[in-house]
Amino acid sequence: MGKLQILVGSTRPTRAADLVLPWVEATARSHLAFDVEVLDLRDWPLPMFAEHLGTIGDRRDPTYSDPIVKRWNQTLKQGDAYLVITPEYNHSVPGVLKNAFDNVFVSNALRNKPVGFIAYSGGIGAGIRAIEHLVHIVVETDAVPLRNSVVIPFVTAAFSDGRPKDPTTQIALDILLQDLEWWSRNLARARAEGELLPGNRRLRDALAALTSGP
Repeated sequence: MGKLQILVGSTRPTRAADLVLPWVEATARSHLAFDVEVLDLRDWPLPMFAEHLGTIGDRRDPTYSDPIVKRWNQTLKQGDAYLVITPEYNHSVPGVLKNAFDNVFVSNALRNKPVGFIAYSGGIGAGIRAIEHLVHIVVETDAVPLRNSVVIPFVTAAFSDGRPKDPTTQIALDILLQDLEWWSRNLARARAEGELLPGNRRLRDALAALTSGP
């Protein structure tokens, strides 16, 4: 059984994520395909991205600029699939969520693993633009963003007794969990069979070979 990590991408005191998370977590646990772990960014006060080659140390066991960054990378590396819960701030994602992905540095923790998205907003936009930005962000970690997602408009009125009022929202989450299970299982098998080196390393090696010719 793989591990699904649910990332809560808002840390505001009045965040609507607290309406969304209990339902998402309960549904994920009832899906039975994963061990489920919640990673709430309130519990991860990561420094604003400060990593560079001088803070890494040994690439095989990076030290990073702060111990919490090392723990963050080690924790994410234990995941087999990821489900990100995010609001939309100014047509994009919260800064703390962008920073959390920026701090996945050198470890390749998310590489060749699926990422799904649940977005919400207080208005009709439903967080769609936040998802669009997240797709671009997670691609740079070499993760695999999924097409199907869950979007929740007017989030403060969207739930009753802890469940979404619109049945489409529940169906969308069920579909997303099915997708995460399929991608997680097949990508895990592909990783076990052998992974290509990251593209930037292959490019560097190919250029080095050109300049070190006879």
